[in-house]
Amino acid sequence: MRSQWECFLQNQGSWHGSFTTFSRLGQQLKDIPSVLTIEGLDDNQKIRLTLRYLPPEQAIFNRVLEYTHVDRYLMFFDTGAFSQGALQWGPYAEFGAEFGLIEGNRRLRMVQLYNRESQLKQLTLIREKRCDPGRVSRPRERAPRELAGTDTPERPPLTLEQLLGEWRGEAVTLYSDLRTPDIYPTHLKLEHHESNRLVQQLTFGTGESLRTITSSAKIDGSILYFDGGAVSTQVLLLPDGASSTCPITIKPGLSFFLEVGWLWQPNQRQRLIRSFNDKGQWVSLTLVREHKVSSGHYLKG
Repeated sequence: MRSQWECFLQNQGSWHGSFTTFSRLGQQLKDIPSVLTIEGLDDNQKIRLTLRYLPPEQAIFNRVLEYTHVDRYLMFFDTGAFSQGALQWGPYAEFGAEFGLIEGNRRLRMVQLYNRESQLKQLTLIREKRCDPGRVSRPRERAPRELAGTDTPERPPLTLEQLLGEWRGEAVTLYSDLRTPDIYPTHLKLEHHESNRLVQQLTFGTGESLRTITSSAKIDGSILYFDGGAVSTQVLLLPDGASSTCPITIKPGLSFFLEVGWLWQPNQRQRLIRSFNDKGQWVSLTLVREHKVSSGHYLKG
């Protein structure tokens, strides 16, 4: 595997896109065009990140960060995919994490944010296309994503029908204590039950570590509610093939996870999962790359 620094460098370039904020229930609140430039300096010994917010008819806002190493709260995979966020959840404090998935000259990032009552507050979806770093300019305000220097189109909003079926893939899990990463196969089945529920069966691991988890969710338009466990989890289907999976409310003493998915092709999907133990400590980050092997069908009963 590449070093964390080399993985960070996979994100170099000028990324044109926008920051789109949604309410907990998926209502779009605002959309701000943006240009993010990530460049290596001093023979790639330093990385400079320059973020330009370009709100229509308002002053441009710039933010500049420089890195000489990768901090513990930020972790990368060989593809350049990453996540950063709090190392510890605790009550009465805001909490959240950012996720970034990359495929060629497209990136999809998302920020999941909780309020001081440990309730999901809002989501920010960031859709970006990589351009030539020498062509950084102010994009048109009405359609910023049209300017990107790639032929890869943005995906339509994710639907349940696109997810139904059987998926096989490979997962890589990195650990916060920096132990040796785990690599293992995954198998996911998603089926629509006539009671208007989604039935999910996830199998992962090998040998003695092989596990199968079966769960179901209530379907409510573009929202799926997994309500059968101690922690109620919400899946929100979003533009560009994106999905957000996280607890509605984080509860003390219970483990939980935050997940972002991206259907970047009709039969190709990536997922990033940030897992926390029952003490609220961040323990691992998993990247799943999976492909659809069969379409879903309707279950009666």
